[in-house]
Amino acid sequence: MLGIYVIGTVIVLMVAYAGMEETMRLFSYVDLMIRWQWIQFRMFMMRRRLEQQLIKDLPDYNKFIKELKDDQR
Repeated sequence: MLGIYVIGTVIVLMVAYAGMEETMRLFSYVDLMIRWQWIQFRMFMMRRRLEQQLIKDLPDYNKFIKELKDDQR
């Protein structure tokens, strides 16, 4: 309950100091930064999954390349 009062007081003080427009810009910026961090996390997980898949498929790829080189000779 105390946290709600503190957050409300901070928001009221921000509006009083910087104005409504600048406070809304700050919240928009925070929203964009949170969304960007979520996208970066998803990209990290996707990269990790792709690397694991490539490691798993590497022996098959090496075998295929060896067969191609043997056929070209």
